[in-house]
Amino acid sequence: MVIWAAELRRAVRSGRAIVLLGLYSMFSALVLLVVGFVTRELQAQVNAKLAESGADSEVATRAAEEMHRGVLGFLASNDTAMMEALAQVPIVVLIVFKITLFFLPAYIALMGFDQVSGEVGPRSMRYLTVRARRSSVLLGKFLSQATLLVGLVLVIDLAIFIYARILNDDFAVGTLVLNLLKFWSATIVFSLAYVALTSLCSSLFRSPAVSLVFNFILLFVFWLMDSVGRSVSEANLLRFLRYLSPSYYSTNLLHPKLAEFAVSGAAYAAFAAVFLFGAYGVLRTRDL
Repeated sequence: MVIWAAELRRAVRSGRAIVLLGLYSMFSALVLLVVGFVTRELQAQVNAKLAESGADSEVATRAAEEMHRGVLGFLASNDTAMMEALAQVPIVVLIVFKITLFFLPAYIALMGFDQVSGEVGPRSMRYLTVRARRSSVLLGKFLSQATLLVGLVLVIDLAIFIYARILNDDFAVGTLVLNLLKFWSATIVFSLAYVALTSLCSSLFRSPAVSLVFNFILLFVFWLMDSVGRSVSEANLLRFLRYLSPSYYSTNLLHPKLAEFAVSGAAYAAFAAVFLFGAYGVLRTRDL
């Protein structure tokens, strides 16, 4: 706990939290504005074509609902239960959530690539390990990065939901709060495995730059495994590759059924444990 608090204070005082919040918020704002613009333009074109054909407002409303249902089905993998649970959430929120979740692992790598290698390289780690066990040092650094990320994600998610509330009068405050907590929790579960992966990559090398490059390589490998596993037929043995990628389990993080969410949550917890144990194994045998 002492190391966690000290690392968190150092990260906040160094201004890193402000810079990271700025980068994450700028990216999220850009995605939000682009998605919102495209959504409004598509809806305007549909309404214009319906108006040219002489359709009344009821037909336009049904067309908008059909388009909303089609996009929602695509985002929810046509899962009926999930579509019903997310029906009241504006589409722009769902699209931004999917896009930011895809890029979040890279953001996490940029946030914590030097959490261990930044201490091992200049050999300042030896002064920490004199007063604390290596496992405590690693866990403290992991928890400080996770705490910082949880706070940053909450700020960005809150801004996205407020923006969606301003644009959608039918997005009730109660529904907003409930779904904000749901989306925030899903992002936390998703993120912790990647924070642990960053800890592992940072423990493997003395140079922070090399740790960052290796982290990006692993992220690409995981994405490739998931993509290949999803694209091949069920008779192909390569389909099992997707189960070895953390991103495969993100689909059910917003699922209303506890059993479906629990499977995804357990998978991310297992990935986080494997990565952290790997980081500890490396740090335990390393000459500091």
